[in-house]
Amino acid sequence: MSIIRTVLGDIEASQLGVCYAHEHIVIDRSFVTQQYPEFLLEDVALITEELRTFYCAGGRAMVDSMPCGGGRNVVKLASISRQSGVHILCPTGLHLAKYYAHGHWIARVNLEQLAQIFVDEIEKGIDANDTNGPNVQRTAHRAGLIKVASDLNTIGAREQKIFEAAAIAHTKTGVPIMTHTEQGTAAMMQIDLFERCGVPPSSIVISHLDRKPDIAYHREVLSRGVFLEYDSSFRWKSQNNPTRDLLIELASLGFLRQLMLGMDAARSSYWTSFGGSPGLTFLLETFSRQLRDAGFTDEALRTIFIDNPSRAYSVTLAHLPLQKPDLQGGNSSLEPPLRRHDGNINPGEVNR
Repeated sequence: MSIIRTVLGDIEASQLGVCYAHEHIVIDRSFVTQQYPEFLLEDVALITEELRTFYCAGGRAMVDSMPCGGGRNVVKLASISRQSGVHILCPTGLHLAKYYAHGHWIARVNLEQLAQIFVDEIEKGIDANDTNGPNVQRTAHRAGLIKVASDLNTIGAREQKIFEAAAIAHTKTGVPIMTHTEQGTAAMMQIDLFERCGVPPSSIVISHLDRKPDIAYHREVLSRGVFLEYDSSFRWKSQNNPTRDLLIELASLGFLRQLMLGMDAARSSYWTSFGGSPGLTFLLETFSRQLRDAGFTDEALRTIFIDNPSRAYSVTLAHLPLQKPDLQGGNSSLEPPLRRHDGNINPGEVNR
């Protein structure tokens, strides 16, 4: 059986529903928000309000993409998931060096130790202190994927170490790996490195590639068998929308089963609950309507929003012991537990 590891426990992959494949749901006060104040997303009430709106629009799941030490707060994510009804996946892993202070602990651990940090967050639970010390406070909420990142057109020595540790952790646990590409570059380098480390392409999700909307490049990357995640659909300022155009062209070429969508909405100015726009229902409403107008069927939208994420982010029980879902809350709740919303998404509701 294939399962997906959410912050509230494991669910069958078929239960995931409509999923945004790359998001930032919580970014707490940290070195990241000190350097980039616009990234601060800490208000549980406002975040829950936005995710409830997402749920009412047909959304059922989001993949958070903030790894170790970047303002990740899995206790808040669990509370938000419980109150909104939205399944949330939380990663282990590490981001680019610019998101960490000088002297970060990665320089003091070897490859095997780094891999074990990732494995422990997948198998035992994510650190409530976000691996920032002074000790590890293990929660009951486990990581469901590994997040790594490469810089513009290159994979440096620091990033190579992280990629190799992620590969070791994947081999031990089976969980998928999500990658960040800087402006869509270095995707082939990422695949080559993971291939040398024995990671199958079906376990790799490469993010942000639509920020480099070269159709030949995308065909080359997709031909390796990986999943791609696009999240720039609301960022283009002209009438032309390269994200839409990529989806239409690549679907016609037979790559539809490798494509997913997210918003990567890491600024509160994108959230309606914080007074911004376009809001996290954009893909389910505005963009799905644009795709339909361009000839996309309900079946194609279901493939992108439901079928592909359920395959990309699943793992077999041969790798992981089952963790039963905790829908009613536990000692990590920030607020009184609320019952998770029930219900399954109708594929025809993707744009409602």
